[in-house]
Amino acid sequence: MSLFWIILGLILLVVGGEFLVRASVALSFKFSISKLVIGMTVVSFATSAPELLVSLNAALSGSPAIAINNVVGSNIANIGLVLGITALIGSIAVDKSFYKLTWPSMMVFSLLMYYFLYNDDQLTSIEGVVLLVALIIFLIVLIKSSKKEEEIEDVDDALANVRNYKIFVWLLIGAVALYFGSEWLVDGAKEMAVALGVSEAVISVTMIAIGTSVPELAASVIAAVKQERAISLGNLIGSNIFNIGSVLGITSIIKTIPVTEPQILTRDIFWMLAFAAVLIPLILLPKQLQISRYKGLVLVAGYVCFIYLVFKG
Repeated sequence: MSLFWIILGLILLVVGGEFLVRASVALSFKFSISKLVIGMTVVSFATSAPELLVSLNAALSGSPAIAINNVVGSNIANIGLVLGITALIGSIAVDKSFYKLTWPSMMVFSLLMYYFLYNDDQLTSIEGVVLLVALIIFLIVLIKSSKKEEEIEDVDDALANVRNYKIFVWLLIGAVALYFGSEWLVDGAKEMAVALGVSEAVISVTMIAIGTSVPELAASVIAAVKQERAISLGNLIGSNIFNIGSVLGITSIIKTIPVTEPQILTRDIFWMLAFAAVLIPLILLPKQLQISRYKGLVLVAGYVCFIYLVFKG
């Protein structure tokens, strides 16, 4: 029965996230916000809503391990699973801005998260404010450095002409789906952890993390199948930055998140840092600025090893 609630919760999160993105973009057009800003801020925040609701719900319901490992696991899955599978379908060209801005920013956020957790075994409200402010600074720099771009593919122009009542309906559907989806997913994860005799951290860093990464995986695979070579690695890595800055930042501001599972600091977070760090040698060697099928296979193999070791140990 726990698996049923997990699957139903994930479905609702995907549906709720999609409606929230549509409503957010449509509202942004109503307020005459540029497509550049919409694509880099509004869409990114809206697509992080499922992770935010899951982490917030978990923290408030006494399951901080789920709150932290939801983000850690999602960041690992975004690189090892999503990026790896996408590269297996077709090589991905890497923009130079990746190692000039997005990758260094992701490493800073990742190391900052590790320091905050390692320092006192918790993520406090002050530390949450630091993460959120750092995210805002990153976005300002990102938008300024992207002013020359004329198109933002993530933004649908058709949403500029949506009627107000439809936006309201989308917001309502999104809010309700996200609320119940996060409730059922967290409850199902707790039940499954008990049934399998593993910790909540194990379930959250694997099943929940993969589930909340499904939208990114689907979008990347579809783009690769259509041979759209302009798949942006920066956008995917940006999702990892948002997970730390907005999801953990906002959650810890509302409620301090303690580290209750030692594996988070002794194993899981190091896997997250390793997957982030390995991108640079993968991209620069042997063929520069390209993630080939071979490199994609390396990433997926690494992710399979991570899942195996998590359940084994």
